[in-house]
Amino acid sequence: MPISANDTKRKSWIEVPKNSDFPIQNIPFGVFLTKENVVTVGTRIGDSAIDLGALQQLGYFSGIDLTDDMFMQDTLNDFISDGKKTWRLVRNRIADIFDENNPKLRENENHKNIIIFNIDEVEMQLPVLIGDYTDFYSSKIHASNVGKMIRNEENALLPNWPQMPIAYHGRSSTIIPSGIPVHRPLGQTLPPDATTPVFGASRSVDFELETAFITTDANIMGEMIPISEAEDYIFGMVLLNDWTARDIQKWEYMPLGPLLSKNFATSISPWIVTMDALEPFRIASPKQNPSPLPYLQQKGKHSFDINLEVAIQPEKTEATIVSKSNFKYMYWTMNQQLTHHTSNGCRINSGDMMGSGAISGPTKDSYGSMLELTWGGEKPLKLNDGSERKYINDNDTVIIKGFCENSQVRIGFGEVSSKLLPPFVRK
Repeated sequence: MPISANDTKRKSWIEVPKNSDFPIQNIPFGVFLTKENVVTVGTRIGDSAIDLGALQQLGYFSGIDLTDDMFMQDTLNDFISDGKKTWRLVRNRIADIFDENNPKLRENENHKNIIIFNIDEVEMQLPVLIGDYTDFYSSKIHASNVGKMIRNEENALLPNWPQMPIAYHGRSSTIIPSGIPVHRPLGQTLPPDATTPVFGASRSVDFELETAFITTDANIMGEMIPISEAEDYIFGMVLLNDWTARDIQKWEYMPLGPLLSKNFATSISPWIVTMDALEPFRIASPKQNPSPLPYLQQKGKHSFDINLEVAIQPEKTEATIVSKSNFKYMYWTMNQQLTHHTSNGCRINSGDMMGSGAISGPTKDSYGSMLELTWGGEKPLKLNDGSERKYINDNDTVIIKGFCENSQVRIGFGEVSSKLLPPFVRK
């Protein structure tokens, strides 16, 4: 089935500001609370939020086989479960409805008042009920940088890293949408030169610049998803900030990896950009050496040219961009991550989320974490207001943005923005 929604000649009768992340060729999916306090599944064109529940009730999806309440829910899970054919049919239909040459909704003021909101009038929610969250460690540059700090340059990567996508299981209960603040976590740390740990607030809270993909129901327990089919089970992508307490992590990660240093908060952007929308931005991933085992081998272009940036904004002052990176630097692809995840028969469900791991580029200004940008705190960053940062300070806001762009179209994710607050105080 053609992806007619991607037609770069198409224009919408909804105004789209110049350099918007959300032209009619994007059509992401999310969940929002309307000014009438109704939760609905929606999409976005320009600065307009579109109520897909109302659109469905008014008959605009007639001819597409959808359950009556498909978009009148507080998550996208059921829609995602319907699979790739339905996603494409719906996205193509939305593009047709809002095409400048289609008067059906454009000329119906009563319907428009019910369906279309200004983006400032809605409150974005978590788009899916995330049952399981896995965070990969798939940037070779990031893994090498961390390995150099922990070990040495000769042993930066452990022997298993080039052989398979490494990951850990995260905590879905603390995944939050953009705009929700995060409290500085408490935990055990081992002070320098000490032999006994102490308990208290982390002194080294960090961001990790990541993306994540959202899956549909993919397999039954015991079944592996072949690498050739993996992308059929990926609905779309979001931006992700995998908050990390480096001092807690340093003490707890051996022998089983991170726990409290990671699971206190994970922030994501609220709009899921579909793989169909990202299709024009396919790019080859870095050459893999040694060649992966046969079950992970693939040919063709399986990465995406997604520009990424991170800014730190102290309270009541301007933001400073501290990193500019790109998803194309990822060593392991999303397809390889999903296939490896299921290679032991692990079941994958609708709404599961899989993070990329910190995305670091080849230059010092493209690293995906403060750990790398300041090289473990040895080289503090200077912000535009004159202050310095080794890690994130209380009341700093971390802002991650991402977009794809060519000569014809720009497809963006918006942002994931989260403020770090002091430790939680029980009243």
